[in-house]
Amino acid sequence: MDTTYQVKSIAEQAADSLNVGILPTLGYLGLALLLVAGLVVVLGMGLIWLERKIAAHFQCRLGPNRVGPFGIFQTLMDTIKLLFKEDIVPMRADKTLHLFAPFLALATPVLILGVIPYGPLQQVADISIGVLFVSAVGGFGVMGILVGGWSSNNKWSTIGAMRAGAQIISYELSATLALLVVVLFSGSMKLSAIVTSQHDGWWVWRAPGVGLLAFVIYLISSTAEINRLPFDIPEGESELAAGFHTEYSGMRFSFFFLAEFINMFVAAGLAATLFLGGWMPFHIGDWASFNAVMDLIPPVAWFSLKAFFIIFLIMWVRWTFPRLRVDQLMHLEWRFLLPIGFANLIAASLIALTNFYFYPLAGN
Repeated sequence: MDTTYQVKSIAEQAADSLNVGILPTLGYLGLALLLVAGLVVVLGMGLIWLERKIAAHFQCRLGPNRVGPFGIFQTLMDTIKLLFKEDIVPMRADKTLHLFAPFLALATPVLILGVIPYGPLQQVADISIGVLFVSAVGGFGVMGILVGGWSSNNKWSTIGAMRAGAQIISYELSATLALLVVVLFSGSMKLSAIVTSQHDGWWVWRAPGVGLLAFVIYLISSTAEINRLPFDIPEGESELAAGFHTEYSGMRFSFFFLAEFINMFVAAGLAATLFLGGWMPFHIGDWASFNAVMDLIPPVAWFSLKAFFIIFLIMWVRWTFPRLRVDQLMHLEWRFLLPIGFANLIAASLIALTNFYFYPLAGN
């Protein structure tokens, strides 16, 4: 099916329950947008709470523990506080672009969320060029940062935006090479087809070394693309105050902050989909009893488990390694990741041509 997850049916039920006499199409669209916005906000707040708890654990602290059990409502209280903060726009800033930039930064990961398969039927749009769509839209996300930094009329914001542009565009190349490896193996750019192609084994270990190397390259590149430590050069506090969003406050600042965490979930979800079998359960060969137990776990739970495992790795790296210098960041991409990615893509093409795969573990 081209559209598997029926958002329209959910909106239709909600509209019927409200019994409002509005144009059905507009009603469906409005309720669907409210549903997506609510899910994105809840997901972002949950990830922020999770990172604060993980960071506290690494630093031998307790983290949020006052508001609600285990501090789960702390992020909600912080959000309410941001709602009442003054939204300041610099005097000589381009006010229109300054207002538009945070929405553009957040729209990019939200669009990609729509093509990720969370289960066999849980997908907003199952488009045939899913990998191309992800790569194109993901690269467009840098525009929100560039516009936000330039429109602020602040030299630190502009420098941070320029750094972000160079960093994201550079690491997008190696990330795309890693994606092409999976396209070669699966023979499709459709994300749902890539998941089902891992029926006999996840791509991270099914191809001899090539799949694992592509997974590592993608993980490093996607971490750099979402500006997470040790790659947060655009927000270097010791050099640029807060980088490209120095002049943002209130809810517009929270949009940039929320976009970072939604981007992290998108990167983890794509890595799980492309390399770890997506919603496919974990099977071992002919172990019928073990495989039957694994089948009892819902597909959405499998996807969530894999995605949050990768999110934990990203957070672990953030609180373990120091920030790189600008020159080290670029050397890592242009001298190491990009050449290795090209060589890995050539090896993947040879494996796909000869059909030389390993089948140690099955995906379903």
